[in-house]
Amino acid sequence: MPGPPCACRGGLRTPQPQAGSGGSSVPTCTQAAAPRAPKKPKQRPAERGGAGPGSTGGSAPGAAPLPPPAPSGRPRPCVRFKCGFTGPVLDVLSSRPGWQQAKDEEEWDFLWCDVSWLRENFDHAYMEEHVRICHFRNHYELSRKNYLVKNLKRFRKQLEREAGKLEAAKCDFFPKTFEMPSEYHLFVEEFHKKPGTTWIMKPVGRSQGKGIFLFRKLKDIVDWKKDGGRTEEQKDETQIETYVAQQYIENPYLIGGRKFDLRVYVLVTSYIPLKAWLYRDGFARFSNTRFTLNSIDDHYVHLTNVAVQKTARDYDPEKGCKWMIQQLRQYLTAKHGAGSVEVLFADMDNIFIKSLQSVQKVIISDKHCFELYGYDILIDRNLKPWLLEVNASPSLIASSQEDYELKCHLLKDTLHIVDMEGRLTGKEKRVGGFDLIWNDGPVSREGNLGTLVNGNFMANTHLGCYNDRKQQLKQLFRTLSAQQTA
Repeated sequence: MPGPPCACRGGLRTPQPQAGSGGSSVPTCTQAAAPRAPKKPKQRPAERGGAGPGSTGGSAPGAAPLPPPAPSGRPRPCVRFKCGFTGPVLDVLSSRPGWQQAKDEEEWDFLWCDVSWLRENFDHAYMEEHVRICHFRNHYELSRKNYLVKNLKRFRKQLEREAGKLEAAKCDFFPKTFEMPSEYHLFVEEFHKKPGTTWIMKPVGRSQGKGIFLFRKLKDIVDWKKDGGRTEEQKDETQIETYVAQQYIENPYLIGGRKFDLRVYVLVTSYIPLKAWLYRDGFARFSNTRFTLNSIDDHYVHLTNVAVQKTARDYDPEKGCKWMIQQLRQYLTAKHGAGSVEVLFADMDNIFIKSLQSVQKVIISDKHCFELYGYDILIDRNLKPWLLEVNASPSLIASSQEDYELKCHLLKDTLHIVDMEGRLTGKEKRVGGFDLIWNDGPVSREGNLGTLVNGNFMANTHLGCYNDRKQQLKQLFRTLSAQQTA
C-alpha cells in the first residue's frame, strides 16, 4: 500500500545543477547526491571519538524555514529515502509503508549509500536531528584489515595493563598479522622463526577475494615487494598498495572435506555508549573444492568468497555453496554435543564485543549514523573461532531465493531498529531477528541489564537459533500500539 503524502520536511537537500557546468549534476544509481550544506556550516568536532553533529533544526541560509522533526515517539508522516544500490536494499526500502524514494533534487531523511559517499560528502553535510545514514564517518577503523589489527593489538595491551593477562587473552582471536610493506622487516623476523608455515597476503582496501595469495617461501614475498603487490595497471602509480601478511589457519574445520567460513551480521546504532545487536541468521560459505595444503595457489580450495567460487567450472548456481547458520549449528551439535557448541558460539560473541570495544574510543559516534557489519569468522578443528575481517559494506546481493529472503529480513529488521517512524521505546531487547547483546554493558537473556538468572549470567545471544521474527514483530508492535493507546 502506498504511504501517505509526504508532509515532512527538514531532511537533506541535494544540490541543483549548476548553470554553465557543461553537464548534469544528477547522481548515478551508485552514488547518492551530496546534501545541501549551509553557507557557514558549524564546525564539526574533529577529535577522534567525539560526538558528531548535534544540530536539532534550522535551515540552510537562503532556504525556506523548515519545521522541526516529529517529536520522539510520534510517527513521521513519511520518510524520504535515497539509495545507491539495487537489489534487496532498494526492494526493502521501496516497499516499506510510508517510505518514498526522494527524487534527484529532493530533500531526503534516510540514506543507504556506498562508503565512497562519506569521503566526498559527509563533512560538508548539514543534517537535521532525524536524518540517518548507514555508515559511521570513520568506519574504516574496524573494516580496513590493517586498522582492525592495529586497534585490536592496542586494545589487547590496554586490557593487559588494566585487567591482567587473563582478560587480555580474550583478544587472542586473530592470526598473527603484519602490515606490508611498513612492517616488512618485523614480518621477516617472524617468518624465520617458523619455517614452512603458510602465510596469506591480503590487500587492505579490496574485497571479494581480489589480490589475495598464499605463500611459504620468502622469495615469493620478495617478488611481491619489488613492485609493491601492484597489478600491471597499477605499476605506473606512485603510491604502493598496503597489504597485510597473516599467518594462514592451516587446520580449518572441514565439512565434507571442504573449508568454510561464517558471515554473521552485527548492527551498531551507537558507539558512545556502545549499543550492538546480533542477528540470529547468517550463513556458512563453502569452498567448491576439497581442502588440501598441497596446492596453495588454488583459490577454489582456500577462498570461500562467493565471487570466487561461482567462477569454478563445476559450480552449481541452484545448489550454491552456502548453509544457513542454523544448519551448521545443528550439524556441530550432533557431532560435538550442545556444551561444546555453546562454548564455540559464546567465543564468537566475545569476538563481536571485543572488536567493537577496540574501536569504541576511535570511531566518531555520530547520532545520525548506524552500521550493519558483516563479520567473517573461521572455525578451526579445535572449535576455536578466528576473526578474518569485518565488512562495513557486506554484500547484500542475493545468490539464491533463500539468500534473498535472508537479506530482505535482515534489512527490514535493521530499519525497525533504526526506527525512523518513532515507534520503539528504546528499551527493547529483541526486534525481529536482532537480539540486543550490548547496551553500555552485557545484556542478559532475562531480566534487566547484567542481571543473573538462577545465579548465572545468560547472555542475550541467539545466533543460529530459531528465528521466529514474524511472530515476534507482530507481538512487539501490538504491545507498542496498546501502550500508545493507553
